[in-house]
Amino acid sequence: MFELWKHPRPAAPVFRRDGQVVVASHRLAREVLADRERFSAANALDAVVPVPAGALRELASHRFRLPATLANNDTATHGPIRERFGEVFAPARVAALRPWLTGLARRTVAVAAHRLRAGEDVDLDAAVSSEIPLAALARLLDFEASATAEVKRFSRAALELFWGDPSPARQRELAEAVGPFHAMLRGWAAVSGGAAGDVREAYGEDAATAALFFLLVAGQETTSQFLTLLLHRLVEEPALLAHEPALIVEEGQRLLPPITSWRRVAVQDTEIGDVPVAAGDSVLVWLAAAGADEGVAECPARLVPGQRGSRRHLAFGAGAHRCLGSQLSRLEAEVVVAELAPLLPRCTVVAAPVSDPNLSFRMPSPLVVRLRD
Repeated sequence: MFELWKHPRPAAPVFRRDGQVVVASHRLAREVLADRERFSAANALDAVVPVPAGALRELASHRFRLPATLANNDTATHGPIRERFGEVFAPARVAALRPWLTGLARRTVAVAAHRLRAGEDVDLDAAVSSEIPLAALARLLDFEASATAEVKRFSRAALELFWGDPSPARQRELAEAVGPFHAMLRGWAAVSGGAAGDVREAYGEDAATAALFFLLVAGQETTSQFLTLLLHRLVEEPALLAHEPALIVEEGQRLLPPITSWRRVAVQDTEIGDVPVAAGDSVLVWLAAAGADEGVAECPARLVPGQRGSRRHLAFGAGAHRCLGSQLSRLEAEVVVAELAPLLPRCTVVAAPVSDPNLSFRMPSPLVVRLRD
């Protein structure tokens, strides 16, 4: 289950594997995500591989805590916390970023293009994908730009620690990266105004820190990963660039979601389709398979920008926990594709991105390209 992207879409809409009830049907996946009476998000941030005592002690030494705030919160506090952070990602605020974001993407792409013309091999993941979403999030959250490199290192460590398949020794290494950054976030949350300050005043420092922890991972790492996956596809299939960037992005999100799956836990005995599910069972919603389900799009298994059904994907989830930053992610990807469109057909792949085992996140490795001869 740690490399779902390597598996073909299953014939069964629901099945059991490795202790999980796996939901691949689009209709049933949406149903599970939206039904808070039968399925809880409480396990969404639980470590897939139990964290051993040594790594737990390392995290505890930095006062690491993840109380229920956003993705893992099914309590009465979820609505108010989500509403306050939702203001950060309000449509008007996101739309107002477009001129700044376009300028940033243009400058970033110009540097990459200059290096390519000079004969260099360029890692588009590091040069473009990793830079722009993090800069945009820092701008919205008033996060110090100088700390962005730390955020990136911490984010990938957190994704591996909580959703990867690390050895005990590796878990200790990851905890040594995640713990100090969490402590830094706590310090920032303690003095922040805005949404973080409001959440701190209402629910305490732990809650504000935990919300920032999740936003700084989900708010930029997922878009970075999506961009790398999409840019790889566009270099390999440049004819796709004949379509409008927004249409390319939407189809990419349907078939190349950076979050391949997401967890819920059953809170009562129930059924998903014809499969019995007991209270306490872990339910794995296979988002990538749901996007390619029959009936979702005219050609569900093919990436066809603009086809009917493109926007019916679940890349951003569904229901009360639907991604707060969906509009920001779309905008960032659209701007990057538009700015790179003249360059990508002239590139060839030197090193394709590879994903390490992870239950939910693709986490692609570098995408290295060079100009064609």
